[in-house]
Amino acid sequence: MFGLITAARRLKKLGILGMNRRNAECILDHNPRARYPLVDDKLRMHALCRQIGVPTPVVYAEVAYHAQLRRLPELLAGRDDFVVKPNRGSAGRGVLVVTGRDGADYRRHNGAKLTADALRHHISDVLSGMYSLGGQPDRAIVQQRVRLHPAFAAISYKGIPDVRVVVYRNEPAMAMLRLPTKESGGKANLHQGGIGAGVDLSTGVTHHAVRRDRFIGVHPDTKNPLIGMRVPYWAEVLEMSRRVAKATGLGYVGVDIVVDAEEGPMLLEGNARPGLAIQIANGRGLVPRLDAIDALLDRSFSRDPKGSALASRSPSGRG
Repeated sequence: MFGLITAARRLKKLGILGMNRRNAECILDHNPRARYPLVDDKLRMHALCRQIGVPTPVVYAEVAYHAQLRRLPELLAGRDDFVVKPNRGSAGRGVLVVTGRDGADYRRHNGAKLTADALRHHISDVLSGMYSLGGQPDRAIVQQRVRLHPAFAAISYKGIPDVRVVVYRNEPAMAMLRLPTKESGGKANLHQGGIGAGVDLSTGVTHHAVRRDRFIGVHPDTKNPLIGMRVPYWAEVLEMSRRVAKATGLGYVGVDIVVDAEEGPMLLEGNARPGLAIQIANGRGLVPRLDAIDALLDRSFSRDPKGSALASRSPSGRG
């Protein structure tokens, strides 16, 4: 009992946002349910990005029916470098990265071979809803593959990192860099063994990192340090997260951004129910950040009833 009380006090001191409070005070209060389908649907988010001028990976093809699989080579238009993902998937499930050809077969990002039949079978599984929210029939997207930015080469294993920014009332509240590992199969997925590195909002520099909820200082595969790495294009990443959050109409949203080697920051997707692991990655809680944003915005609006743009942005400090 004493241990539980001590743990509860420690979490409160860190300002950890729990699931119940997140659902009640962040999601229910700030996220109209009518806006959920926008972020749950990657094709709709892609269209929104084009509308507001936010870069996002190009969609090469859309597969909506099993009958289309008979002309898959035509849909791929000879491409041997692309990503297949479910339109309504989540947590990276069902994402297949193809980096080239190996004779008659394709080559995956981890070096494994993929036959044309296996590719068709995977897309068929996507269409059947194997990876979709609620298990409903889905569409498959064939999309541009993002290129690894050199800044991440030393701390990534056979995959592309991404940045998750939690945006509250259109202001960045916390951010983390998600890194692929051998255990995660080259995917930037924390649940599969990827790394979460907290990023200082004011500088874009990593200051804390965890893997499977344990603090680590070096990448388990590359053996390079994880702390003190600066995310390239950081100002652009934050501004992109603000613009996307505002366009979705969601007051509490996770914005996922990748940094391409040639094209810079690109929106990957949005999430109306962002998880809470970002707090573990940063070694601190969201509550003080959300309270500070509330105070900043409420004070600003009390001065200007028209709600003019803020002269200053989110409170500085580690994100």
